[in-house]
Amino acid sequence: MAKKKNITDQDLISFYMDYVLEHSEQPKSVYAFSKLNNFEESKFYEHFSTFESLEKGVFKAFLTNTLLMLEANEDYQNFDARDKLLSFYFTFFENLTANRSYVAYALKQHKSTLKSLAVLKDLKLGFCNYIGHLDIETLDIKEERLEKLQQRSLRETAWLQLLLTLKFWLEDTSTSFEKTDIFIEKAVNTSFDLLDIKPLKSLIDFGKFIYKEKFNTH
Repeated sequence: MAKKKNITDQDLISFYMDYVLEHSEQPKSVYAFSKLNNFEESKFYEHFSTFESLEKGVFKAFLTNTLLMLEANEDYQNFDARDKLLSFYFTFFENLTANRSYVAYALKQHKSTLKSLAVLKDLKLGFCNYIGHLDIETLDIKEERLEKLQQRSLRETAWLQLLLTLKFWLEDTSTSFEKTDIFIEKAVNTSFDLLDIKPLKSLIDFGKFIYKEKFNTH
């Protein structure tokens, strides 16, 4: 039988996910993996350097598919940052639920938290980039170093929230993961309520007014 020539990232991801779910372990080697799926070993290395990099690619693909689905939704384009993030969460976890067996395997096989985080490295980079483009309103700090620190803190906090949601989802035994939906809604709304800077901005403006009236009068 002729070897498959047009091998894509998605092909390799699908082959790999099927294999580990059937065998509960990684393939013994890239050679054995490519032979089993009838493609040249060199084709694998055109896309991934190791099985570990492929595993990172799986979670990156979940993110990419989520963003493509959101971008195709006309309503999403008109949402504010809060509703965009809620839509992201619900869509992302729909994608994870469709592949729950693999996600549970991939994360639970790593007893070390650091190894689990390594598998999610590409997902983190992509998600933090997404957060950075949501235009979440923050304090207007007229100092570049502090502004960068504020943005970094925002992205890291958002990432921690995603990890907590992922852990909750993995442990959720409710029908259709209804409790995860509730968790998502409450977590995202609470985080945006805490980020609401309008009261603080109003207080700052009021302070400026008082200062001007009391200390800058002519």
